[in-house]
Amino acid sequence: MAQRYRRNSRFAAIRARLEDYDPGGGWRLWIYEFFLFGFKQGWACLFGALMLALLLATYLFYPENALLHRYDFLTLAAVAIQAGMLAFRLETFREAKVILVFHIVGTVMELFKTAVGSWIYPEPAILKIGEVPLFSGFMYAAVGSYIARVWRIFDFRFTRYPARWATWLLAAAIYVNFFAHHWLPDTRLILFITTALLFFRTRVHFRIWQDHRWMPLLLGFFLVALFIWGAENIGTFANAWTYPDQSGEWRMVSLAKLGSWYLLMLISFVLVSLVQPIERSD
Repeated sequence: MAQRYRRNSRFAAIRARLEDYDPGGGWRLWIYEFFLFGFKQGWACLFGALMLALLLATYLFYPENALLHRYDFLTLAAVAIQAGMLAFRLETFREAKVILVFHIVGTVMELFKTAVGSWIYPEPAILKIGEVPLFSGFMYAAVGSYIARVWRIFDFRFTRYPARWATWLLAAAIYVNFFAHHWLPDTRLILFITTALLFFRTRVHFRIWQDHRWMPLLLGFFLVALFIWGAENIGTFANAWTYPDQSGEWRMVSLAKLGSWYLLMLISFVLVSLVQPIERSD
């Protein structure tokens, strides 16, 4: 099995060897699958985890009188991480293309949201567009990177997946609402209901070791959105960006943002489905 993974990335060959190992049955298998699940998830989160680590480290230790602004350092560091992952075959070029798409989509949203005052970047920067430092696009890219990786690493299969044209229309409607709700009625509730109607019977089947297990896809969306919401709390704590209610002192990001991330998760998932196959489970 290891031979067919060698062309993808260094991790792919390691994953193949781990999946070829037989721990035996019973409790040994459960412990091994628990370990393997954590290992795979950690690898899928690698880009995002490195970005979060940079946000915290620079917040705590970056010198105030440095010649290079902290935000600019974060941008250059994000580019270096991306280049390093490609150079050392820790990431495939296909995954890098997904990251680029998310960077563009996220930056467009950032430009609009900062212009209307939804959040701000309180520190100076030279490498920016408008009031948006370029490192911010990598935060969206980290979401796309995770979904693309976890899709491949866990060999996603689906049952009762809705018509793809319907998912594209829903994703487009969600993206438009992120902008339009500033002038028109917010259709978020309708979008939540539509999402539930489209996906309530859909199961995602994922392979940890050799057999596929499954969960409702809507539950998977929620769990990833919850993880992103937690990461956003770390980002705002590190003063990477701030919401209006955090201007005086830091406080946890509103739970309402969890719903926003849930919808953004769906956009991310549909975008990744353009480059990853929707394979049906047997």
